[in-house]
Amino acid sequence: MLRAYIAYQGIKNRAVRFIKEDKGATAIEYGLIAGGIAVAIIAVVYGIGTDLKDLFTDVQTELQKRPATGG
Repeated sequence: MLRAYIAYQGIKNRAVRFIKEDKGATAIEYGLIAGGIAVAIIAVVYGIGTDLKDLFTDVQTELQKRPATGG
C-alpha cells in the first residue's frame, strides 16, 4: 500500500509541475500568432491577386478594341 501511495505522489508531483510550466503555453501562443499572420497574408495576397487579374483583363479588353497597326 505504501508503494502505491509513493507512486501516486510521484505522478501527482509531475502533474503539478507540468501544469505550472509555461513553456508549452508560450509555444502554443507563438504558434497561434504565426497562424494568424499567415491567414492575414493569404487574405491580402488573394485580394491583390484578384485586383491584378481584373486590371490585366481590362487592359487586354482595351487593347483588343484598338485596330492592329502594320509595323
